[in-house]
Amino acid sequence: MGTEKQSKPVMSTSLIRRVIIFGTLLIVAFLLGFVPTWFKSRECSRDLSQAERQLSLASMQNSLASAAIDAQRGDYESARQAASAFFTSLRPEMDIVDDSSLSPAQREALQPLLAQRDGIITSLARGDLASAEQLSDLYVEFREIMQR
Repeated sequence: MGTEKQSKPVMSTSLIRRVIIFGTLLIVAFLLGFVPTWFKSRECSRDLSQAERQLSLASMQNSLASAAIDAQRGDYESARQAASAFFTSLRPEMDIVDDSSLSPAQREALQPLLAQRDGIITSLARGDLASAEQLSDLYVEFREIMQR
């Protein structure tokens, strides 16, 4: 009887050891599949963030170009709306310090352009012919700043 009692604990210990080893291998296999996927997910997230920033800048440039073209054609109300959309999207982008689409040098160079907002919007609302040239000049300046 004594030998039977001794073999059972050895068998139980062996079974527990196998379960622990199997569990450990299962966790290692899970991590081997999870970790590369996690790294790929982070990389895709960074790429998406960068693409969104570029899209934001392209959208601002598009609004400004649309305003300049509309003003050249004499459609001052559409030009005013597009110019307003440009300035409205530029202001929050200038206020972002971390993770901004704009570099500090670009932000500093864009400050004078942002200061022209009220004058340009007012001249467009009045249907002033000079507003077309102002918008064209603003567009050229914006493009030059973005290429820095």
